[in-house]
Amino acid sequence: MARRATIHDVAREAGVSVATVSKAVNGRYGIAADTARRVMDAVEKLGYASSLVASSMRSRHTGVIGVLVADFEPFSAEILKGVGAALHDSELDLLAYSGSRQRDSEGWERRSLSRLSGTLIDGAIMVTPTVVGASSDIPIVAIDPHTGRADLPTVESDNFGGALQATRHLIQLGHRRIGFVAGRPDLRSSSLREAGYRQALSDAGIAFDPALVRVGRYEPDAARERTGSLLASADRPTAVFAANDISAIAVHELATSLGLSVPRDLSIVGFDDVPEAARRAVPLTTVRQSMQRLGEEALSMLLTLMDGHTPENTHIRLPTALVVRATTAPPPEG
Repeated sequence: MARRATIHDVAREAGVSVATVSKAVNGRYGIAADTARRVMDAVEKLGYASSLVASSMRSRHTGVIGVLVADFEPFSAEILKGVGAALHDSELDLLAYSGSRQRDSEGWERRSLSRLSGTLIDGAIMVTPTVVGASSDIPIVAIDPHTGRADLPTVESDNFGGALQATRHLIQLGHRRIGFVAGRPDLRSSSLREAGYRQALSDAGIAFDPALVRVGRYEPDAARERTGSLLASADRPTAVFAANDISAIAVHELATSLGLSVPRDLSIVGFDDVPEAARRAVPLTTVRQSMQRLGEEALSMLLTLMDGHTPENTHIRLPTALVVRATTAPPPEG
């Protein structure tokens, strides 16, 4: 079997650098027309056109779906599982992409799309993008965008309804002093979860107390650090609702380190229902959002767009459900 031509072979044949070959096959600026033509002639001669990038220059199709994430964490990992499962019987490949240090940088999706669209992927699913107006030559669907619905097709969960359920569950158990560990202030889903928490308190005639709120940013270290003073206070809450599971788990670990028993001394509810929530020694009560289904629905919309059609529904909101496990109970007496 003949060895497949590499980009180095093309560079030698055309008498240029590897970087110049990369620019030519990706259609980037900074290369003379005759040089680009010489490179593409070498591509054809050596059969390098059978590679993913070079073939895309001829057909404009790569057969690859891109899932762009700011970071690889439990939420995006579950979405990737959903997209991967939905692609299982198709001829399309999946590319999961996260650029370096994008997490705290607004507009990361613009850079990612500029690198990938048209040459490496035929369509993109962006997970929690900061910008939904990112322009591209390929179809795009957003999951849980920071700013909510926009012209871009979007898929999200019922964050408000899920938080309402979680807080009502604690109220129905008899809790009145309920702490809240919020998520990222810049993320719309986080704001909706706090709104659901507040609404449940209001419906029950319980005044909102800002002293019971801590901003955990969906990060375990931040949740643990910022909730310490809350749980160590003499007038600590009898229950805590955390805006995601990894924050809830961090609160549980902190409570245990302080000598508190969950749920005897402190009830805890999370949000997401990541796999670890059910596997813990004391399984976590949480709000389940179908993260894998978010990926499946986003892919379905994307494939419709790639076929040149408009999805019947361009804004999908999936239901959430309370899953009661072992971290919630009535408040301690006295």
